[in-house]
Amino acid sequence: MGNSPFRLARRLREVRPSPTLSLLAKAKSLAAQGVDLVSFAAGEPDFDTPEHVKEAAIAALRAGFTKYTATAGIPELRAAIANKLKRENGLSFAPEQVLVSCGAKQSLYNFFQALLSEGDEVVIFAPYWVSYPEMVRLADGTPVIIETSEEDGYVPDPRQLSRALSARTRAVVLNSPTNPTGAVLSRQALGRIAAVLRGHDCLIVTDDIYEKLLYLPEPFADIANVAPDLLPRTVVVNGFSKAFSMTGFRLGYAAGPRELIAAMQSVQDQSTSNPTSFAQKAAVAALEGPQEPMERMVAEFKSRRDRLVSGLNAIEGIRCRSPEGAFYCFPNVEPLIGRRFKGQPITGSMHLSELLLGEAKVAAVPGLAFGAEGYLRLSFCTSREAIEKGLSRISELVAALA
Repeated sequence: MGNSPFRLARRLREVRPSPTLSLLAKAKSLAAQGVDLVSFAAGEPDFDTPEHVKEAAIAALRAGFTKYTATAGIPELRAAIANKLKRENGLSFAPEQVLVSCGAKQSLYNFFQALLSEGDEVVIFAPYWVSYPEMVRLADGTPVIIETSEEDGYVPDPRQLSRALSARTRAVVLNSPTNPTGAVLSRQALGRIAAVLRGHDCLIVTDDIYEKLLYLPEPFADIANVAPDLLPRTVVVNGFSKAFSMTGFRLGYAAGPRELIAAMQSVQDQSTSNPTSFAQKAAVAALEGPQEPMERMVAEFKSRRDRLVSGLNAIEGIRCRSPEGAFYCFPNVEPLIGRRFKGQPITGSMHLSELLLGEAKVAAVPGLAFGAEGYLRLSFCTSREAIEKGLSRISELVAALA
């Protein structure tokens, strides 16, 4: 017998489906069936896209701006992004150093595809966004995971970073505020990381997608702000989904060294080509228009965060640190692992998530998906009423455990 014509690429054998997308699909299916579900699963603001952003998209449609654009994005948007990076972040990039993509996710995908060959390594700090290791594997690279701890505020240990770096290391991934923990790397922590990276010639990719969702008095800073000498080998990734509640617009961007951005554009040339034309006009309005809608959203998220954290900490067996940014809580539920529900022991965070969904009608993502067993990720992108209902349901389920 010959080989099956449906034999898939070898690289896919190591790639796991996204648990967040899988759980969100189950939750949406239950909701569509009329089930009274509380979902803490989505990494998506529940606020509407600001009116001036929507109007810009509508105006572009009416003006017939519905054709192909340059792969890298319209000049107006690339210039607006370069201006934003200079104005808000103090980072100097020419518009030609900016590549606009179909979401920050594609920006990261382009980066790994352009950079990695078989055997190349990428350092990733755990807990991590679920897609980082999988994107590396899809580019035939090898993820090198460095654990961080709740007790240390999820701040990477520079000594561990130093030991992990090798001749095969091509990049280090930084994400602050972080998905899933909401932790923020301070300028001091970034400085210690920079001191290690100065001794190695790897690239740095900083995923700043939650930059605006910050609950600290200190302004946002990434490694290029703390260590300007590293800017020539740093790629800054950001987008419009989180800060401007534009998830469906699918727009993100990367800014970095010209040679690498050109290589990333070559990847995009052969995949999606340009991002959606009229969505790019909306993105210009988001960057250059009023910022008050975003500021009101962040203030509301802060209030929801405080309520969810206090409610989780009031449940026996759950401990939750207060996130400094993003819109996720990452409670420690390790004391619940091994307890029994209807005689059956809870075997891990995945099992606990399944119980919450099936029995309590609460959707929460297992920490296992983020490289952190014994935790759950709960998004507070939902109403205060839903948060109260969800806390009550979680409390009832935990009380039923033996």
